[in-house]
Amino acid sequence: MTVTTNTLKSRITRASSFQKVMEKNSDEFTEMPASDYLKKLAEKYGIQPIEIIRLAHIERSYGYQIFNGTRIPSRDKLLQIAIGMGLSLDDTQDLLKKTGKNPLYPRIKRDAACIYALTHEMKLMETQELLTSVGTPALGEV
Repeated sequence: MTVTTNTLKSRITRASSFQKVMEKNSDEFTEMPASDYLKKLAEKYGIQPIEIIRLAHIERSYGYQIFNGTRIPSRDKLLQIAIGMGLSLDDTQDLLKKTGKNPLYPRIKRDAACIYALTHEMKLMETQELLTSVGTPALGEV
């Protein structure tokens, strides 16, 4: 049974022990390995991992390590993958949250540019150009 985020937050703040919170609410925590979530997205969108790696401009062996779980991708790598795949903003936010990364926040200029790129279906190179044009590092440069 899924509870609201506010309810979960209330349970955490009122608990006498974090271990008890974890035991009683284990199904409420959404974090999962990036490799598992990326495989689900690849299947959902009908794209092979090699094509995702190419579209994301990630070095091939590094990309395979992400997909087989031997490498944990940074937030930037996940954004490269999301933009390369042409994910929606909602799917990108879910990818970030479910893999334990911070979602895009519109009050941060770099994140705002990524939000713009995602909602305007910009390609990765266009996104990189946008990021540098507004004085922020391109994806993969942080």
